[in-house]
Amino acid sequence: MAGIRLHVISPLVLVAVGKCARDPSVFVRKCAANALPKLHELRQEEITSAIEEIVGILLNDRSPGVVGAAAAAFASICPNNFTLIGRNYRNLCQILPDVEEWGQILLIEILLRYVVASHGLVKESIMSSLLCIESSHSEKDVFDVNVALEDNGIPSRTYDSELVNLVSRSYIEGLGEYLTRSSDTNARSSDLNGARFTSGKTNDDVKLLLQCTSPLLWSHNSAVVLAAAGVHWIMSPKEDVKRIVKPLLFILRSSGASKYVVLCNIQVFAKALPHLFVPHYEDFFVSSSDSYQSKALKLEILSSIVTESSISSVFKEFQDYIRDPDRRFAADTVAAIGLCARKLPKMANTCVEGLLALIRQELLTSDIESGNGEADVLIQSIISIKSIIKQDPSCHEKVIIQLFRSLDSIKVPEARVMIIWMVGEYSSVGVKIPRMLTTVLKYLAWCFKSEAVETKLQILNTTIKVLLCAKGGDMWTITRLFSYLLELAECDLNYDVRDRARFFKKLFSHNLCSQVPEETNALQENKDLPLVLVECIFRKQENLAASEPINDRFYLPGSLSQIVLHAAPGYEPLPKPCSSLCDDLGQFSNSIDRTTALGEEWTGSSSNGTDDPDTSGSLDEESGSNYDSQQSIPGLSDNSGTGDSASEGDRNCDPLIQISDAGIACSNENGASHSGFPDLEGMMSKRALESWLDEQPGSSSPSASEQIQVRQSSARISIGNIGRQVKAKSYTLLDPANGNGLKVYYSFSSEASTISPQLVCLETFFENCSSETMSEVTLVDEESHKALDLADLTLATTAR
Repeated sequence: MAGIRLHVISPLVLVAVGKCARDPSVFVRKCAANALPKLHELRQEEITSAIEEIVGILLNDRSPGVVGAAAAAFASICPNNFTLIGRNYRNLCQILPDVEEWGQILLIEILLRYVVASHGLVKESIMSSLLCIESSHSEKDVFDVNVALEDNGIPSRTYDSELVNLVSRSYIEGLGEYLTRSSDTNARSSDLNGARFTSGKTNDDVKLLLQCTSPLLWSHNSAVVLAAAGVHWIMSPKEDVKRIVKPLLFILRSSGASKYVVLCNIQVFAKALPHLFVPHYEDFFVSSSDSYQSKALKLEILSSIVTESSISSVFKEFQDYIRDPDRRFAADTVAAIGLCARKLPKMANTCVEGLLALIRQELLTSDIESGNGEADVLIQSIISIKSIIKQDPSCHEKVIIQLFRSLDSIKVPEARVMIIWMVGEYSSVGVKIPRMLTTVLKYLAWCFKSEAVETKLQILNTTIKVLLCAKGGDMWTITRLFSYLLELAECDLNYDVRDRARFFKKLFSHNLCSQVPEETNALQENKDLPLVLVECIFRKQENLAASEPINDRFYLPGSLSQIVLHAAPGYEPLPKPCSSLCDDLGQFSNSIDRTTALGEEWTGSSSNGTDDPDTSGSLDEESGSNYDSQQSIPGLSDNSGTGDSASEGDRNCDPLIQISDAGIACSNENGASHSGFPDLEGMMSKRALESWLDEQPGSSSPSASEQIQVRQSSARISIGNIGRQVKAKSYTLLDPANGNGLKVYYSFSSEASTISPQLVCLETFFENCSSETMSEVTLVDEESHKALDLADLTLATTAR
């Protein structure tokens, strides 16, 4: 029934679902929960609140099967209505281990979002980096953070604050929002300053969530394990996060189908907190049955968790990986060696020597031009050496010289480009390299014609860098070489090379005309604008050891987005911390305002226990409403003038909301009652009255003045049955008795509507049952009382 996508029958289906949600049978209640998302897809606002109410009823069910289906309905209908979760939070946590596996995944996510939205983040967790970094950027605060980490047993050197901050912000803001704000320093410092933190050791809801998800870390379903691990990763204190390691490694070994998914999540954990997986580095050694994607992830994890004690074992594994027939995997291994060398500077020399030996082996034994992947290994070896040299160029002068000497044997254009770049970048490093520059540039000028396009462009750039740093007698030789290279480039077949040559010639036109060293030095002393522009374009990197920007993408653990590395459809980050509390406070303040206004209205209309006609009349004119027990609130009564008198009388006698005096009617000296409610004592019992006034039964009665004072500030609000106030919609068909002889038949058509796909086509048949002739039938819209041009139908007179 819920699958019939007709707006006309949706109220009927909703009534049936509501009845089934209270059925004694567990299976019936579960089917009712499965039907709710189908009803919600019709997007009818009038039934949305009723659907959410049924979801709340099903979430409070005692059956695990019903709760799992209700969690799926909640996630698709009202995922941000945390009020429903707050009412049943403890029940949901207790029943979580018994819910079916796929329901557990949804319920874990719902409970995590509720805790973050209601209580905020845990200040002892990894998310506390937001609190530490956003609170202050002073050196003292940074020192305090490191001390706190050491007190928790986590060495500060394993804590990458920038990476952890990126992970934490990506979980809450989403990666796109974080990247758009990362360029604005003020925005970054103030985005989450209002984020509230709670203690995971004292907050009962946080402790209950962690306690009920701990058994699920050893579930047979790997998706459940990832969901539970995500909760502990975000909400658990840093010293307790280690409990997720062994379950993740267990499913990594036991489940081959989900190995890649598990590795994608472990990769994020290992980058943020490498010390978690340091004792288990052997679990990430590559096996022959692994796919290429799994091998690449294992290499990246190994390079993140490697330490001085494990580097020797890891390097032995890498030596075997380099000999792998899959040369793409061998190139990734070479890249991992470079990452290990940058993380452990003491092992940099060992890594560089091994990479140089690999380059010599590739040049001697491999056919690089065959296209079987050997060129990728060579290129990646030079890239790794280049990244190691960047850390401390002065300590690797001999390595740079060896690369210069290997130019004659290396024929791969991408590899030659990187070596030529190092010629210009490190032209002033050490003592031997400046002496070799003239010889190297002569060699490059000699083979310029046979080089690839990217190599020619790099030769021109390198020559300018060397020219800017040249001194003494080498200046004249290098200037002549540069002029020769420009002449060759201007006649090149490639237009990019020709354009680059013309650009450089314009910049150096004043400098190339002179061939005397003294004149060149004089020009260098009096720098003009073109020379300054060249220095700005080709200046060397000042901070060679600066950390590279983090280009990784992080999404919630266990989500599809973390696998595909972009926001998949339906992905939502965690809610803002304590956002649900802020919304509740806003609604509470609005209700307080309404209640205060109502109390002021009541006190003003019955001041001092008297009913002054003049006063009450003026207040009625100003407020436009009279809060009397004998009248109903305007807007809830039917003002259309339709309906029978009996229903009107029922509404007047039994209004929806009654506001009555809470004090007992007080008589004056003449015995006349001042209360406007003669049957007040009959409406409320003495015990109810005493409980309303917070009086103890049997206590002495207050004086008359105290009664009057209490009566001024106290009111009793009674809410009647809303079912009597709502008038149900009725649909009637014409018949010969009240339709002037016109009878109407209709049936649903299978044709699609040409106006809107959400409309339903009806085939309507009119039958004239009277003796009068009928030539025209006009359909009128009752709401706008305007005739529809498309609905004017002309019917031929029928014999019937």
